Amino acid sequence: MEKCEAYLLFHGEISLSSWLRTFLYCLGLAYCFVGLSAITARFFRSMENVVKHSREVVEIDPHTKAEVVRRDKVWNYTIADISLLAFGTSFPQISLATIDAIRNIGNRYAGGLGPGTLVGSAAFDLFPIHAVCVVVPKAGELKKISDLGVWLVELFWSFWAYIWLYIILEIWSPSVITLWEALLTVLQYGLLLAHAYAQDKRWPYLSLPMARGERPEEWVPEETPLCSNKDNNNVYGQQYPEILPDPEGSGNVVDIFSIHSNSELDSDYRNLSSSDIAVGCSNEPSSEETDSWFLATWKQQFLDAIVLERPESRKLENIIIRGARISWQLLLTPWRLVFALVPPYQIAHGWIAFLCSLAFISGIAYVVTRLTDLISCVTGINPYVIALTALASGTSWPDLVASKIAAERQLTADSAIANITCSNSVNIYVGIGVPWLIDTAYNFLVYKEPLRIENAEGLSFSLLVFFCTSVGCIGVLVFRRLTLGAELGGPRIWAWLTSGYFMLLWVVFVVLSSLRICGVI
Repeated sequence: MEKCEAYLLFHGEISLSSWLRTFLYCLGLAYCFVGLSAITARFFRSMENVVKHSREVVEIDPHTKAEVVRRDKVWNYTIADISLLAFGTSFPQISLATIDAIRNIGNRYAGGLGPGTLVGSAAFDLFPIHAVCVVVPKAGELKKISDLGVWLVELFWSFWAYIWLYIILEIWSPSVITLWEALLTVLQYGLLLAHAYAQDKRWPYLSLPMARGERPEEWVPEETPLCSNKDNNNVYGQQYPEILPDPEGSGNVVDIFSIHSNSELDSDYRNLSSSDIAVGCSNEPSSEETDSWFLATWKQQFLDAIVLERPESRKLENIIIRGARISWQLLLTPWRLVFALVPPYQIAHGWIAFLCSLAFISGIAYVVTRLTDLISCVTGINPYVIALTALASGTSWPDLVASKIAAERQLTADSAIANITCSNSVNIYVGIGVPWLIDTAYNFLVYKEPLRIENAEGLSFSLLVFFCTSVGCIGVLVFRRLTLGAELGGPRIWAWLTSGYFMLLWVVFVVLSSLRICGVI
């Protein structure tokens, strides 16, 4: 095998042995995946603030002629799940595929990283993430989908996405993608949004005649409102959570920029005593106090990033566990310092933090693309195999974190499962559609030719395997609904058996797809 002449940072990398270069690049890839996981928690928190945004609506009471003021949510929760949640958590894959397409402009053949990553990501979303979510609820706790009609619509478009992909790859124009096929692929994302919204609103003729179950008013449970404490020069308010040093006693847990269960010992949490929370609830913060809070919060994010040990860790008697936690915190410190640049999520209803999080995700995706190219170059492994396995799993980590958070934090299973099914739809309609649209448009304008797909047979085979295994996955979810009354949780033994079954389906998909790509079957 010829020596790989490409390098990441320094030309001197070429002089290193192949096994050492492979090890270092794989280590860098794993560290990028850790970064993706870290930024996802902040992304999810900012998205919560976006979805919670409400506007004031003034109406005239027809009987009393008096003005009635009420607050309406700006975002429809179904649209938020499909767009903000699914699109945001799929942004690593979308960014990677788009970067791969831009690098590939001028080439008559499409790049292999994008489609391979997105199909592999779909399998990771459907199987391992379901496997995690089903065991997240506490023992005996059940969480079910409250709006089955919306879920069925999302499920239909998710399955249709892969059927559509198979049709354009194998039936209409085998092994090539035309400009119109790429354009139709992207436009179907709009149809998904419109159909899901129609189902949520129960529009006649456009929705399934299915009643909606009980659904909470809030997208996530309300947190304990915080208030002002002038003596301590702290500013509280329902929109302005306070940051305090960790006291030694127990108190209410208020997280700053990540969402986990209260039992987790994470640096993003602060304990507030009940007396701190109870003071001055009737006072509204002034603009000066708000500015002071903003600067204090942003400053505290950087201070938090360099703290390696929490009071809870100091109480541990096991030196090995304590040392492991400190080592892990040290490993995360560079990422935390970088992500502390993201403004507090309470600013502008969370939009600034939301967009900054997506920008960081896109940057990490670019580094991941470079590392994957180098690993393929040094080892000689088919890049499609790397994309289908390691790359798909790593870039899907934000999906896993977001679905796990939703399964823990929300009262129903709607968002946790919707994120999985909608992410799969987004992967095809946007993640594959947009990159193909870029390349097909260029080829059409310059060469007057369609875009050719290398290893289209391998991709089509992966789609068939995925479709068959996904039927087995959805069938089990339906069976759990009919027998246990919910898709997630339940008796511990059944939850773990379901989780193991989902993981087995994923292994079957990965093994069969990899063997076909390598020409073994």
